[in-house]
Amino acid sequence: QVQLVESGGGLAQTGGSLRLSCVASGFTESPYSMGWFRQAPGTARDWVAAMSSGGRTDYEDSVKGRFTISKDSAKNILYLQMNSLKPDDTAMYYCAARVASRVSATIFRSSSSYEYWGQGTQVTVSL
Repeated sequence: QVQLVESGGGLAQTGGSLRLSCVASGFTESPYSMGWFRQAPGTARDWVAAMSSGGRTDYEDSVKGRFTISKDSAKNILYLQMNSLKPDDTAMYYCAARVASRVSATIFRSSSSYEYWGQGTQVTVSL
């Protein structure tokens, strides 16, 4: 059974940093793509960053240069390093994953492309 568990959220000041973690379990030997999404109250769940099953990464424009997605494959942990935080980054952050049929460079940016989701971790950025 696939499980994703996020942690690392909290309160940060504008300009500060946080690192989110997502521990993935249950994937056995299958390659998989992963992503980070965020959702503020009353808004849709938006894509933030993603990593293909082959390790290629991509970012939503507003976070490029500030956020970095990475993965510790040995521990099955996905990270999102968030620097230069802004109040607009305030949201619930979700980790998502989908099993891939093969290793590829395909990036998935739509929430509907992902099969598995974590419970979310709250990030609040104060002025």
